[in-house]
Amino acid sequence: MKKATNVAREKLVALGTCIGKLTHTGKFRLTIGALDLLSQHAKYKIWVKPSAEMQYLYGNNILKSGLGRITENTPAYTGVVIYSMSDIPLGFGVTGKSTEDCRTMDPSGIVAFHQADVGEYLRGEDEI
Repeated sequence: MKKATNVAREKLVALGTCIGKLTHTGKFRLTIGALDLLSQHAKYKIWVKPSAEMQYLYGNNILKSGLGRITENTPAYTGVVIYSMSDIPLGFGVTGKSTEDCRTMDPSGIVAFHQADVGEYLRGEDEI
């Protein structure tokens, strides 16, 4: 921040890490830049199997067949951080079912909806 004081305010474009964007309607949407912050303070987590990692990194939702572990007592429709089985944060999303519902659902059911993942750096490198 001290280095930014050497630049005039009119010429300063950005300072720090971009963690989100404002939409045209004025809502704030988190981007993948927020993953480091979210992973440090996440209450609810999902771990995916190695066979499902690439599917998630291509922008797909997490199915029950790709679910490795899930934090106990995770409610439905809450924010979660997605990890690989080796505890590497891959992205974040929203749960589709609670932990109890995940135990009884069929293998093709959606456990978590995709929001952002580290594969976005490659897919949208022109926009980032």
